[in-house]
Amino acid sequence: MEINNIFCVGRNYRKHAEELGNTIPKEPIIFSKPTHSIVYAQGQQISYPLEDGEIHYEIEVVLRIKDQPKGNNFTVNDSISHLGLGIDLTKRDLQTKLKERGYPWLLAKGFKNAAILTDFWDFPGEEICKGVDFSLTKNGHIVQKGNISQLIFPFEKLLRYIHQHFGLKKGDIVFTGTPEGVGPISHGDFFEMWWGEERKGEFKVKTYE
Repeated sequence: MEINNIFCVGRNYRKHAEELGNTIPKEPIIFSKPTHSIVYAQGQQISYPLEDGEIHYEIEVVLRIKDQPKGNNFTVNDSISHLGLGIDLTKRDLQTKLKERGYPWLLAKGFKNAAILTDFWDFPGEEICKGVDFSLTKNGHIVQKGNISQLIFPFEKLLRYIHQHFGLKKGDIVFTGTPEGVGPISHGDFFEMWWGEERKGEFKVKTYE
C-alpha cells in the first residue's frame, strides 16, 4: 500500500501533554516524517543507535487518506479509507535540545525506522472506533492505552486543518497523537500493538552505541 506524505500531530491527548510538562495546544501541532522512516511491525528485530540518548515509544492511531478532498468541508467518512496503528519514535534527549535552540524536530522524529506501522485495515467509521481501545504492551505489560474519544482535536478537525495548510491526497497517512505513558526503548524489549483484543503488530528492539 503506497504511502505519500506522513503527517503527525503533537500533544493531542491532554494527559500526554501534561506528563511531558507541555501546555495544552489551542490548535493542532503538525510535523512530518520522511517516508524513509517507515518500517512495518511483522515480528522482526528492529535496530536503533543510542548515540543521541533515549528513544521513546508513542503509540498512535494512524489514518490513511482515501481521495484528495474537494474543498475543506469534507467529512471523516468521505476522506479516510483505512485505519492502522503506529509508533512515533522520538529521540527525546535530542528533541529537548532542538526545542531549546528553536530548531525543527526532524532529526529527533524522522530517523530511520522512526515510524513503525501495522498493516492497515478498512476504516469502520469514527463511532465504531470510539468503542475500541488501542494499546501498546512492552514485554507483556501494558504501557500505553488510549481511545480516540480522548483526542483534543478529533479526526475531522485534524484532517481539515492539515488539508487547509498542506493539502491532503490519496495515500497520505496521519498519526493522530499519543496517549500518556510514553517511555524509553531498551535492548531486547518486545513490543505488541493492540486494537481492542486483536494484536496488530509486534517487534523486538535491538540497540547499539
